[in-house]
Amino acid sequence: MMAAADSPVRMGTQWAAAFWLLVAAVVVAEQQVPLVLWSSDRDLWAPAADTHEGHITSDLQLSTYLDPALELGPRNVLLFLQDKLSIEDFTAYGGVFGNKQDSAFSNLENALDLAPSSLVLPAVDWYAVSTLTTYLQEKLGASPLHVDLATLQELKLNASLPALLLIRLPYTASSGLMAPREVLTGNDEVIGQVLSTLKSEDVPYTAALTAIRPSRVARDVAMVAGGIGRQLLQKQPASSVTHPPVSYNDTIPRILFWAQNFSVAYNGQWKDLTSLTFGVQELNLTGSFWNDSIARLSLTYEQLFGTTVTFKFILANRFYPVSARQWFTMERLEIHGNGSVAYFNASQVTGPSIYSFHCEYVSSESKKGSLLVPRTQPSLWMLTLQDFQIQAFNLPVHALHLHLWPAHDPQPQDHGSL
Repeated sequence: MMAAADSPVRMGTQWAAAFWLLVAAVVVAEQQVPLVLWSSDRDLWAPAADTHEGHITSDLQLSTYLDPALELGPRNVLLFLQDKLSIEDFTAYGGVFGNKQDSAFSNLENALDLAPSSLVLPAVDWYAVSTLTTYLQEKLGASPLHVDLATLQELKLNASLPALLLIRLPYTASSGLMAPREVLTGNDEVIGQVLSTLKSEDVPYTAALTAIRPSRVARDVAMVAGGIGRQLLQKQPASSVTHPPVSYNDTIPRILFWAQNFSVAYNGQWKDLTSLTFGVQELNLTGSFWNDSIARLSLTYEQLFGTTVTFKFILANRFYPVSARQWFTMERLEIHGNGSVAYFNASQVTGPSIYSFHCEYVSSESKKGSLLVPRTQPSLWMLTLQDFQIQAFNLPVHALHLHLWPAHDPQPQDHGSL
């Protein structure tokens, strides 16, 4: 419902000139994992004040969240610890809009829904997590008990006596034959069984779920100029050739799309669309659309493979309860041409809504990651985007003046891994 939705959008040149003023950045790999806390007692935590996107909770900050719960809350503390976990796992395998039937975290989601107190810290420094058991032991004055379901049922927990129960989830990343969803579902079932046991015995508790290391490596950057502060950032493009991104605007820029190379094939014949897409004064974006929940970027090319072809990038913005934030997903890529439509699933193109997504390759070719999966196989169409980047929600005002703008950048080999 935008004034410009039914007409081509003319790209300005003022920001294109500034586009070449690249901001220097230092990229540092951070080891960080999420920490999920919940309790059967009320009012143990105020909302986390500093957990903005990109913020990493230190050991000192973590203690400010844990101390009130340990001093005022239940004396029985459960620590669920698995090998690998990242906040992205909650989005990739969690329930959408409260639909727990397809979620790998259904028991955890139920526990958070019912808990009088809960807190989700998306990124906690690995050092803080590595010392967490020792910290809890000192605060409670109790040695950790390594328990499983059998030993838990034999324990006689007392609400007045402190107990630190360490539950190492049995399904880990070493289960090479298991898919990530199966690994996480197995862990979640153990969490559900433990909580069910405590409920049946009417034992008050405080619980924490975290991991030894992340399943994906996030990148953190300190911007040297521009006053941007700490932001997630993508890899630098491999080529020195730089061209402006495609920008769809209504009153302000709404969707940004960029690639170092944009190539498509039909029936085995390849065509490079890069020079026809980026830096073009008039690019046909007819049919593009934007609102807070859905975005569609439509690119139309005349006389491509002897006909008019339109590429539609369709993205959705949703709130995920477990990660307690908005995330976007590229639902699909559609190619309209030759009187038919080819659909490609692109659900692995996802990230926090205040960031863009960037990946070295978004392609239907198996040798380049296969992030685009054709609905009908074999497909007459193939497509490869090199150094792909897209953002369709919460676009920063300064984004058009930076190359590339702040991004959520998963490692290509980490897609779907634990």
